[in-house]
Amino acid sequence: MSFSDAGSIKKLHEVDTVLADELTVSDELLKTIDLAEEDSPFKLSSWVFSRWSSKPQLNENCIATRRSVYDNPEMAQLYWPKQEYENLHRFDPTARWTYREERSLVRKIDWKIMAWAALSFSALNLDRNNLSQANTDNFLPDLDLTTDDFNWGNSIFRLAFLCAELPSQLVSKRLGPDRWIPTQMVLWSIVTLCQFWLTGRTTFFLTRALLGFIQGGFIPDLILYLSYFYTKNELPFRLALFWMSSNLCSIVGSFIAFGVLRMRGVLGRAGWRWLFLVEGLITFSIGVATFFRMPPSPTQSRTWFRPKGWFTEKEETIMVTRVLRDDPTKGDMHNREGLSLKRLWTAVCDYDLWPLYLLGLMFGIPGAPPSTYLTLSLRNLGFSTFTTNLLTIPSTVAGMITMFAITMVSEVLNERTFVAMNEDLWVLPFLVALYCLPENPNQWIYFGLASGLLSYPYTHPIQVGWCSRNAGAVASRTVNASIYNMFVQATSVISAQIYRADDAPRYRRGNLTLIVICCFNVVVLYPATKAYYIWRNRQRDRIWDAMSVEERKEYLTTTTDVGNRRLDFRFAH
Repeated sequence: MSFSDAGSIKKLHEVDTVLADELTVSDELLKTIDLAEEDSPFKLSSWVFSRWSSKPQLNENCIATRRSVYDNPEMAQLYWPKQEYENLHRFDPTARWTYREERSLVRKIDWKIMAWAALSFSALNLDRNNLSQANTDNFLPDLDLTTDDFNWGNSIFRLAFLCAELPSQLVSKRLGPDRWIPTQMVLWSIVTLCQFWLTGRTTFFLTRALLGFIQGGFIPDLILYLSYFYTKNELPFRLALFWMSSNLCSIVGSFIAFGVLRMRGVLGRAGWRWLFLVEGLITFSIGVATFFRMPPSPTQSRTWFRPKGWFTEKEETIMVTRVLRDDPTKGDMHNREGLSLKRLWTAVCDYDLWPLYLLGLMFGIPGAPPSTYLTLSLRNLGFSTFTTNLLTIPSTVAGMITMFAITMVSEVLNERTFVAMNEDLWVLPFLVALYCLPENPNQWIYFGLASGLLSYPYTHPIQVGWCSRNAGAVASRTVNASIYNMFVQATSVISAQIYRADDAPRYRRGNLTLIVICCFNVVVLYPATKAYYIWRNRQRDRIWDAMSVEERKEYLTTTTDVGNRRLDFRFAH
């Protein structure tokens, strides 16, 4: 770090004595820090504030505001939010707040915003995963379907889901996630409950296609929405909670299935038909409520049915300012601004994110077939319908714990590649054990191995946050999140064809295929991804370090590069 004069260091140390009533840093102090000579405008003097937090007795009352480009007049104008940005009226670079205020506000955001987003995501998984529970109640025989028909139904769903990702994002950016997300929920819940009247193969395929098309884009929409409220370091942990809510939903869904499937014979209908109807009605109710629970942005929680809003003016100022200080690119677009074809094409052609797309395609394949076929395999081994649904709970609970733990490890170590690789490392020995099982294994040994496998630390939240961070701009982030999720959905299309009817019931050929893919991910794919991003950062460093201070200023003033195309951007890995 460079300082304009020797006395500046003394002034920085004097900041250690700041108490709660001294909530602003003097303009004179800000001017003493020569931000223009930083290696990057994003590598700023957070050292000062880490010094504050080193004194426990002052933590709650010290200033929590982190340094950013907005503290330097020359830099600020280069990163100022656009006039169309909906929260511009609350953006105040001179605002300061304490750790106590920030933590209280983040907890409030968690309860008001994150909790309902998690409930919405749970509704998605309730309707997306109930087919597995229906399988325990003679779903396939009742509709005269084969295992291969079941595979094709899953593939059709994933293909439709995949094809809808980008169109859904375009609609969401134009209408706003607060309008489009609840609309999606209401539409797919209607299709879900209509499965009560399935008649055979054709209607099964049709409903799978409709569900996939309507649900496509839902996850990137929610992630984009959450990024309006959280910083880049807060978001991965919230995404872990996001997917933990999915696991919790699976547990609740198992208990719902345990009860509803007992309705088999009511009005002459199968239990699985009542399951689709009941869960569809639950999701419909949540979807309607979501119209009233998702404010468009941090400054738009006041409305006719909520006249006082959720946040005070000061809280809104803190929310907007802290997010923009963390990532100035979030002020580049209005939350109801559609994407141009040029920006869309630029994001699609961003080759620096292709390694992450490939990871999204490959990392989930080894664990997907055992998960999809768990209930069917347990039924084939002699467990009853109701016992089978309850036996899915232990691995779900264990998966929540391991996912939370692995996400925290990633954030603490600031490491993504090798931490994310642990999902496949976990799965590999269990796949080998399943491959070595005899033709007619003990049902409890199989259950133990399958449950151990499915307890893997799910690293998708880490990789979603990784992709978002490496995109570097709101427009790119929107599209790149969709593309990444398209590759993740393609995982399910591929994995749905690995366990085949002629390989049942032990699926030895399928398990061998999964072992090979798992080894490829661990030995080749993850290390190659890390090596690529290290190489790209070194390329940027050579160019940036060779530039003089004046050349850097000129570049920042005149460049048309955006997001991760900028020379001052560094890729996370």
